[in-house]
Amino acid sequence: MDQSEIQPEKMELVIVTHVVDAITFWAQNVTDKASEMIDAVLLEKCPTAPILMGRPTAQKVYGARYSEDKCWYRCTVQQQTDDKFYILYIDYGNMEIVSRSELVELPEDLQTPGFAKKYKFWGFHVSSEEETLLSQGKSFLQNIIHGKKLRVHKKSVCFDGTILVEAFQGNLDIGEELLKFKFAKVNLPGNREISIPPVNLQEHTGLWPARSPSREFETLGSPLGCMPKLRPIFSDQKPQIIKEQKTTIALQPVEKLNIAQEHKEINSPKATSQQNAHETEQRLNETNSELQRMREVIKEKEMEIMKLKEEGCAIQQHATLLGQQLEEARLELQTVKLSCVEIKKIEHNHPSTFADKITQLAKKVDSLRKLRESHSCPNAEDHLLESITVIMNCRISMPLSSQKLELAWKDYEQALENLKACQTIGEIKHLVNMRDEARAALLTAVDDFQQEVDRLTIKARWERLKEIESSLTALFSSVSPEEQMNEHSFEKFCEWKRAKFMKIKNVQKATDDALLAVSNWAARLSKFVCLMEKISGDDVADGAYEILMNADAAVGVELNVAFAEQENQERKILFNAVHKAMQDIRKEQSLLEDIRQKYELNTNFKQEAQQWQSSPPKLDELLAVKKHIRSLRSQLRWKLVEVSCLEEAEELDLPEILKKKEEITETRNALFREISHEKKEYLMLCDLVNGGFPELPMLYPDADINSYMSSAGLLMKSLDRDMFDAEPMKELSGRRPLLSTDFQGQKVVLKCYTVDEESEEKMLKQAAEYHTAQQENPSTAVPLLALFCGKSDPLAYVMVPHYSNANLRAIQKSSPLSSSEIVKVMRGVALGLQSLHAASVTHASLHPNNVFVTGREKGIVGDYDFTKTPEQRATDSGMVAGSISLVAPELRHGHPPSPATDMYAFGGIMLWLHVPDFNATLESDNQNLVFTGLHLDDNLQKLLTKLLNSSGGLSAPETLKDDYFLSAAV
Repeated sequence: MDQSEIQPEKMELVIVTHVVDAITFWAQNVTDKASEMIDAVLLEKCPTAPILMGRPTAQKVYGARYSEDKCWYRCTVQQQTDDKFYILYIDYGNMEIVSRSELVELPEDLQTPGFAKKYKFWGFHVSSEEETLLSQGKSFLQNIIHGKKLRVHKKSVCFDGTILVEAFQGNLDIGEELLKFKFAKVNLPGNREISIPPVNLQEHTGLWPARSPSREFETLGSPLGCMPKLRPIFSDQKPQIIKEQKTTIALQPVEKLNIAQEHKEINSPKATSQQNAHETEQRLNETNSELQRMREVIKEKEMEIMKLKEEGCAIQQHATLLGQQLEEARLELQTVKLSCVEIKKIEHNHPSTFADKITQLAKKVDSLRKLRESHSCPNAEDHLLESITVIMNCRISMPLSSQKLELAWKDYEQALENLKACQTIGEIKHLVNMRDEARAALLTAVDDFQQEVDRLTIKARWERLKEIESSLTALFSSVSPEEQMNEHSFEKFCEWKRAKFMKIKNVQKATDDALLAVSNWAARLSKFVCLMEKISGDDVADGAYEILMNADAAVGVELNVAFAEQENQERKILFNAVHKAMQDIRKEQSLLEDIRQKYELNTNFKQEAQQWQSSPPKLDELLAVKKHIRSLRSQLRWKLVEVSCLEEAEELDLPEILKKKEEITETRNALFREISHEKKEYLMLCDLVNGGFPELPMLYPDADINSYMSSAGLLMKSLDRDMFDAEPMKELSGRRPLLSTDFQGQKVVLKCYTVDEESEEKMLKQAAEYHTAQQENPSTAVPLLALFCGKSDPLAYVMVPHYSNANLRAIQKSSPLSSSEIVKVMRGVALGLQSLHAASVTHASLHPNNVFVTGREKGIVGDYDFTKTPEQRATDSGMVAGSISLVAPELRHGHPPSPATDMYAFGGIMLWLHVPDFNATLESDNQNLVFTGLHLDDNLQKLLTKLLNSSGGLSAPETLKDDYFLSAAV
């Protein structure tokens, strides 16, 4: 239909946004201005919108960042594979694959239908399914209509929403152009392809077949008009008249033969025998077979004739096509000549610069293409923006139930404090009930907290933050921290990024418009050369140089913008955003760690509380163990009496004595096992008392839990001296009695101290302090295995491991340590002093007899006399190493012992180890003069100078970091 016959009000003006193939395209209505407002809204909301989580909805509209220009557009998800999404941009019609991080949720006000609609040329289909032809057809249609305005006439609508139209650009019918260049074919209304009218199979006198009269096609109208339905004729659907006629012609000779035969049979005499009848029947069968063979031969001949006619028709069509191509080549040759004239005209107007400009523009466009391809990948700024989006949108805060949990803990702890402060047994029951109520409320709060935390993706969030922190550190490792952090750093960065994006987008749009003008000029030149349109040479030549100049300038501006260096203010905005991001990451990581620790703490509390929820803990097991210990003690005493009586008898019964001694050993071992069991029960009770049951000592006073707790688990009242088969250590018992014995398969030493009630309490306190500090680093100081008081004597016993001939004085006397061994041994001693000093314990008794060596490479600090004060121990006569006094000068001036005095003694022992016969005084202002002539190592001499300095030496941690120990470790 001619466009002049279409009423203007039925025409719609659209602008093409995307071309799918040679007959299909997407376009927007020109009168719809809402798309510009949508772009502004998307630019504002998408950078801070939440990223798509979970599976997308097919009918929902999302925001996506287009890979080429990094702008945000609306889209729908067509298909999902893992974290890759195949999306359709509903306002433009193009499609691409994006990752999850490029998709964001959009608010309800943006959930509207797309502005672009899908159009298809009515009555057309693509001419070929070959990929090359399909690509050429798409490129041809894109060059004609992409980005341009069209007038379309709506004809119909398909089930999928595709609109079937006729399209016009000015006076140009786009459909006719597609047909002219054979990129499309016309369909009949019944979706059948137009069939070429059958050519009569009569002979022609000329080379070309006779053409059908034009009036045969006048009823068809234009190529896009309505066409009559033509029913194709197949070989098995020929008219019956033709079939009968051909059959009659083919059978005529056979019929004549049959008639002649019949006459011959009539005229012949009548056959009288059966043999004549059989021969007649045989001849009839042979005649029928011959008839069938002749029919097949006739059919083959007909097919050969038809094939020859088809080949002749094809040859005639090929000859016609060659003639047309010859004519087109002649016209093209004329056009090329005209084009050369026009190009010479352009070069005449701008001599020697036109070709140069084209060459320069081509190089710049190539550089620009590579630049845009490189910018299509996210850069550091894009990664920072994405990181900020993740930090701000997916942040995890402290659960709301945490406040309720804190209040419940306060109430529970207050109930425990009330129980601890209770002094009368009458108030216990009421306070226990209050504690139980507070515990029940706390368990409820714990359940609420656990349920809320379980719904949080803490682990995934932690890993994501760690990943972002690592990437930002790698990208911005050279950024120095700012002294003052601006709280609005993110807002400033996003505003700067948005302004920069708009600037780049405007520059790119200007470049695209300038290059589009060059492309349009090239298209006009191509159409002029190919005689596609009636375009004059002046239209092609005029303004060509100015178009190239504008394009060159626009490309240059974009390249300058892309390679421009950041200003100081821009770098400050970027760096502040990086610091703010790192600060927020660390804050949230700290919060997540607090949530994790609180969750773990409350989970452990819940498990322990549920264990005693039905009934409170009782001491039945401990009381049973104590009863069993008393029984074993009685048995052991009785057996000892029996052995004593047997040994004092006039006639010795050695077998019986040996038997009784074996029974004593078995009873003693069983007694020690029960005492170990008792210690485990006490440890469990101490945990309960320190946990949620502080009322146990008052409810069970016979268990004496408080004494065990005050001694840090050392005091074992069930032990007694007569339980051990101990032997005196006379060679080491100069100051106090020492006994050597076995305890649970270990060789131990019992140190005996004479105590009264006052000194016993002091001893328990100092022993508990030492034991607590030693447990922090058990391998650096001598452990205390047990402490008990004799029931039949005023002695207190401290049990320690037995180090046979392992003290430092004995080793130096028998086999002195080498320099390398001294470093290892004294490093262990320094570690032991470091543990004691960290617990505010001053040893005040460090001397060669009180330092033990294991394996000649590890030093252990020994214990001390717990019945003496630090002042008494520090000024003891045993504080010497050879001729060197280990008493610090400040102690002699009346100052109390301190960690510094321990380190002075440590320095004196080191000097004695290296120079055993040293006899000079150490109290000198210049220690270097004291060490002159000793030939000490430089590092050692420097260390001794610092340690033996009367004005204050090194601490234990500082000593361990000294070059003397560090160089030896290397």
